[in-house]
Amino acid sequence: MDGTQVAVKVQHPKVKKYSEVDMKTISFLLNTVAWFFPEFEFLWLSDEMNKNLPLELDFVKEGKNAEKVDKLLGHFDFLKVPKIHWDLTTERVLTMEYCDGGRVNDLTFLKQNAIDINQVTRDLGKLYSEMIFVHGFVHCDPHPGNVLVKKNNTTGRQEIVLLDHGLYQILTNEFRLNYANLWQSLIAADIEGIKTYSQRLGAGEFYPLFACMITARSWAVVTHGIDQVERSNVEDNLIKASIVDYFPQISHLLNQVPRQMLLLLKTNDLLRGIEYTLQVRKDASSFINMSRCCVRAVAIDQLNHCNGWRCYVRIFMNANFSLFKIRVYELATRVLSLPVFQYIQNKFWKKEQLVITASDIL
Repeated sequence: MDGTQVAVKVQHPKVKKYSEVDMKTISFLLNTVAWFFPEFEFLWLSDEMNKNLPLELDFVKEGKNAEKVDKLLGHFDFLKVPKIHWDLTTERVLTMEYCDGGRVNDLTFLKQNAIDINQVTRDLGKLYSEMIFVHGFVHCDPHPGNVLVKKNNTTGRQEIVLLDHGLYQILTNEFRLNYANLWQSLIAADIEGIKTYSQRLGAGEFYPLFACMITARSWAVVTHGIDQVERSNVEDNLIKASIVDYFPQISHLLNQVPRQMLLLLKTNDLLRGIEYTLQVRKDASSFINMSRCCVRAVAIDQLNHCNGWRCYVRIFMNANFSLFKIRVYELATRVLSLPVFQYIQNKFWKKEQLVITASDIL
């Protein structure tokens, strides 16, 4: 013992035993409901619990996940993943570096420590875009208790501390690339692309609903461009009100899509919850970072299937040209965000305001 301050996570001796009972009980109840009501399509809940809960109870696996994500995303200077003390770690005891900070949704802490809220959400977007589209290794429990923010005492930079690495989703290459292409289509408002890649991900004829679920935007906005139409409380309230009407289609869709999608949907909702608490909306920079990761993901896969130098050159040039266009767009948005241009836009050229009604949701 050298006096090093650590954080210790200890699992109760009976948790594993009780969790097995819980899983069997929930499976029995869901199957019973499905027997009485054949239209009940939520048996996947027990399948997901039976698969994921044991993983969260293995602290050695959690420590390895933490080290893997730290290695994959270590180039982000704003990310802090606690180091694992393997000599003091077992399946039921996890000993790691102690990291202080405030919860990401603690507005009082953020203001007191001069934390840039918009930068926090942008950095989270960068992290998750790279996890999902580039590496296919996704931390699936980003609730506020697992995401801390702080100022680095040495550099003065703000950092994100990512905790609880028990639940990760590993995406197959096929799924990851289809999902990347789907997001590229969504950002470009490419309806044919949205249909194609949604159907490849199991949405079938419900591809408009699938697109709305992923983006949390109305179909009218999706077809106009999710980065072109400002979000409004009216749209949010209409979407919430329509969930009951579309519940049978939503339950059917959740039963049809790959299981990898379920944890991604949950992860998206948790991240949106953080944005809602911080009272920020996705801005152009969020879609810019996402676009970069999608371009990289698709290009890397294409390069892996090349069989000659001409193919390499063509893909390399196409990818870099796409990244160049994204960079130009990014610079243009930064220029237009300057006060003088904001004044001109507000005076003479306001961003499109799309009037959303209940009939436009889907």
